[in-house]
Amino acid sequence: MRKQITIKDIAQKLGLSTSTVSRALKDHPDISPKTRTAVKELATLLGYRPNRIALNLRSNSTKTIGLIIPEIEHYFFSSIINGIEEIAYKNDYSVMVFQSNESYKREVLNTQAVLTNRVDGVLVSFSKETTDFSHFQQLIDNEIPIVFFDRVVDSLAADQVVADDYQGSFMAVNHLIERGCKRIAHFAAPQNLQIGKSRLAGYHDALLKFNIPFDHQLVLLADTFEVARRAAHDILRQPDPPDGFFAVNDLSAIAIIKAARDLGKKVPEDVKVVGFENSRTAAISEPELTTIDQFGFELGREACLLLLKRMKNKNTEAFSPTRKVIKTKLIVRHST
Repeated sequence: MRKQITIKDIAQKLGLSTSTVSRALKDHPDISPKTRTAVKELATLLGYRPNRIALNLRSNSTKTIGLIIPEIEHYFFSSIINGIEEIAYKNDYSVMVFQSNESYKREVLNTQAVLTNRVDGVLVSFSKETTDFSHFQQLIDNEIPIVFFDRVVDSLAADQVVADDYQGSFMAVNHLIERGCKRIAHFAAPQNLQIGKSRLAGYHDALLKFNIPFDHQLVLLADTFEVARRAAHDILRQPDPPDGFFAVNDLSAIAIIKAARDLGKKVPEDVKVVGFENSRTAAISEPELTTIDQFGFELGREACLLLLKRMKNKNTEAFSPTRKVIKTKLIVRHST
């Protein structure tokens, strides 16, 4: 393994002090142009690179952001990562990504890892299993700025960036009703998550607007592909099946479409389906999926911008949490 070239190596070869070499590399005016040129030429020849870790530790900063997410393969979270990294890169920050895989225990280990790695700030979307948030309070107690996105918690003094889940679900169900649906099922997220509560509330209120009774039997916990497909098979076999579905995410919506086709039902003629996300698969499903765009890339950008702002101003005594809401948009395609 090649030895990393240091300032000391350059100083020894040129017969200079390490402080002179250091100042020459920084174009200090006290160092003559001839010496500056000699130092820089030798540094380039030897392949010298500044030790960023050492420099950052001196300034009490690692220029690193910790990112804790439930999963990477989900399109929504990958688009959020892209938005976060765009802002981080422009501001000379690196992003250290930790995946909880929807596990509370793994998430606790993730928070310990960001502490160990001395990150400057943390962006978090917590797991479905998480109901105890004391591990995040530990970050706050260590004066590490934290911004929650998508999945947020009101009991902690931390900033939040979310999509307008209520507005999006209201639009989705309103659209189904306007397209003639009378009996609409909702495949929901866990109700310990705020997104689950908000999307259920939007569904409920859209039905109320059109004087359609709310039926608890039409609300099922089904936020993964396999669970949604099984649930759709079951509910579509009932004597009075739904003629419309609002799913909490696109994968569940696509699972409903597949289940309907398995049972010989046509989409959108017999059953209309709306998802929530506007993933890439929404545009290539058969038929193409009507969905709610929650603008993951923009959400990621805003979360990172808010975190950078907090990292620059760590005045905890005057801290007042900020909540930023990203508006959603109905994308109408062939499934309705």
